[in-house]
Amino acid sequence: MPAADLAPPRSRKLDRAPVARLYGRRRGRALRPRQQRLLALTLPRARLSENAAQNPRAAFGIPVREVWLEVGFGAGEHTAELLSRHPDVGIIASEVFENGLVSFLARYVPEGEEEIAPLPPNLLLWPDDARALLRLLPEASISRLFLLFPDPWPKARHARRRFVHPALLPLIARVIVPEGEWCIASDDPTYQAWVEETLAGQDRFDIVSVSTTRPEAWPSTRYEAKALREGRTPRYWTLRRS
Repeated sequence: MPAADLAPPRSRKLDRAPVARLYGRRRGRALRPRQQRLLALTLPRARLSENAAQNPRAAFGIPVREVWLEVGFGAGEHTAELLSRHPDVGIIASEVFENGLVSFLARYVPEGEEEIAPLPPNLLLWPDDARALLRLLPEASISRLFLLFPDPWPKARHARRRFVHPALLPLIARVIVPEGEWCIASDDPTYQAWVEETLAGQDRFDIVSVSTTRPEAWPSTRYEAKALREGRTPRYWTLRRS
C-alpha cells in the first residue's frame, strides 16, 4: 500500500480561511487611575507606529543587531526577561489585552512618572492585531518570533481564529529571515494537535525540535507555571525558516 494511503486524512478545518477580525478580550477588570495613566502617557512613548514598522531596526532608541517579535506577551514576564538578557536585540512585543499592557509597563515606570520614566531602549510595543503588523513589516526583518501559550480557541468552529494557521504561514514566513526561528509553546492538547497537523502540510519551516521540556534559552512564563501546576504537559516547537 502506498505511504500516502496510510497518512491520516487532512482536517477540513485547515482549509478554512482565518477570520479577519480580532477576537478575544481587550480589557478585563476596569483600569485604575494609575493604569489609565500608563495607557495614556507611557504606552505612546513605546508604541511602534505603522510607518516605523516598515523599517523596524531603525525604530529603536539604540542600534540593534537584529529584531525579535513576541506575539501575545500576556503580562510580559517573558518579554521583560528577553529585554534583560539581550540588550543588543530589538524586541517588538505585541499584546492587545490592556490589563496585560499596563502590568508590563508598571515594571519600568514608578507611580507619578508615567510621562517621563525611561523605558528599555530596545523595546517597542504593538498594542494591536499582530497579523496587521506582519503585513507592515518588510520581508526578512525578524530573526526570531515567539508565540507562547496562545489562546487555543479549542472549539472546532473557532479554529479559524488561531494564529497558527495554514493561510497565515506565508505571511509569517515572509517576515522571518532565512534560517530565522519561530518558537511556539502550548499546553492545550487540541492546539498541540492542530500545530502538528498544520506543520505537517507545509514546506516554509523546518522543524528543528519538538519537546516537552522548555529550551534553556526560553524564559519561563506564568502560563507555563500554571499549566504544570494543573497537571498539563506543555509542548515546545522550534522551527527554522527554510
